[in-house]
Amino acid sequence: MVVRVSNEPTDVEVDRIFQALADATRRDIVRRVLQREQSVSDLAERYAMSFAAVQKHVAVLERASLVSKQRRGREQLVSGNPEALRRAGELLDQYEQLWRHRVTRIEGILADDQPTSATAQ
Repeated sequence: MVVRVSNEPTDVEVDRIFQALADATRRDIVRRVLQREQSVSDLAERYAMSFAAVQKHVAVLERASLVSKQRRGREQLVSGNPEALRRAGELLDQYEQLWRHRVTRIEGILADDQPTSATAQ
């Protein structure tokens, strides 16, 4: 059994988050439900697709923990999860730092390979 020490998301969780955010409709749904809780019916009215298609988009977002759904009476209300978006942002920040570090190392290697003025004469 593997025990995770940190609070970092697993590779599967990261994949779900970025796959969910890869679609423009799902990003728009997240934006809308972060502004205010909305029913799936209200969301479906905003898109040129079936109610079932919007439900599927919401289900993908729910599996990625980007939104949550709660039943109130006959309605299913969708709320955004700002914490999951914050984690996605942190992951992107980590990737940015990794690449900035690599660029800095490459710049250092290239600078070391440059001939000095004394050796160039």
